[in-house]
Amino acid sequence: MGILTKNPPVVLNYEEYEAIRLNDFELFGQAEASQIMGVSRPTYTRIYESARRKVALAFVKGQPIVFEGGKVYFDSEWYRCNECGCYFNHPQKETEVISCALCNSKNIEHYMKGDEECGIEDICVCPQCGREISHVNGTPCRKELCPDCKCSMIRKGYLINSNQ
Repeated sequence: MGILTKNPPVVLNYEEYEAIRLNDFELFGQAEASQIMGVSRPTYTRIYESARRKVALAFVKGQPIVFEGGKVYFDSEWYRCNECGCYFNHPQKETEVISCALCNSKNIEHYMKGDEECGIEDICVCPQCGREISHVNGTPCRKELCPDCKCSMIRKGYLINSNQ
């Protein structure tokens, strides 16, 4: 449980959090951390200094810390959980994604931003006979069976996009 306080929270931006994580938790030097974050070393130093001052303020005055966006870009693949609807990314490219980051469900699928613009539709199609059925939200097309030939369905437009 947190401490109830009348003091306003200290807002820590994501890049400030990341600077503290890299420097103080992962124990990278500032030169390495700046490369990982994709910023110059002087910029990294300013971000890290700001973060340290904010954490010290919150610690000394007993103020809560609130994490907010900031200038963030994730260069990783995105996934969607079909159980809770959560979209999440996975920056550790060397490990396999097996469950939702929020609810731990294994009912997840790869998500490509802009699927709607790429020709993927809310229709499941049989790759064998071509039969089309409406997509049921929360259920991957591959778990649907064609009513005619009992083959696993795929999302309409998926084959076009997977070859691009």
